[in-house]
Parts: sequence; structure tokens; C-alpha cells
Amino acid sequence: MTQMLSVPLPDELKEELDKHKEIKWVEVARQALREKVEALHAVEEIMAKSKVDEKDAARHADIVKKKVWKRHKHALGE
Repeated sequence: MTQMLSVPLPDELKEELDKHKEIKWVEVARQALREKVEALHAVEEIMAKSKVDEKDAARHADIVKKKVWKRHKHALGE
């Protein structure tokens, strides 16, 4: 069975798509969605095997945020 998906597009994007009628945009969208789902499945498989819990992930995220901020702060001369 086939299901329909309606996606609102900004006018500018629609105009650009219309310039390339030779491209089957439905196929482009379908492939992008398929690739995203495959990537999500891969992440889910990795996470299922992971021993990292939410507390560990949050702690590591904080460390990364601080290091990124420090690098950008240094680049800005602060």
C-alpha cells in the first residue's frame, strides 16, 4: 500500500524546484527519507548495545559544550 505525505514548501524553494522539471522531486524526497530512516536504524542498533546512560551522555555533552565554547571564545579574542 502507498501512503501520501504532504510537505509545505517556502515559495522560494518551490520556485527553484520548478526550474528543474526534469528532476523527479518525489523520488529525491523518497530517497532522502529512506536514507534518514536507515541512519536512524543504525543509531538505534548502536545505542541498543551501548552501556552509556542518559546521565553519562549529559555529562559528556556538557564537557563538549564547554570545550567548543572555549575554542570559539578564544577565536573571538575574548
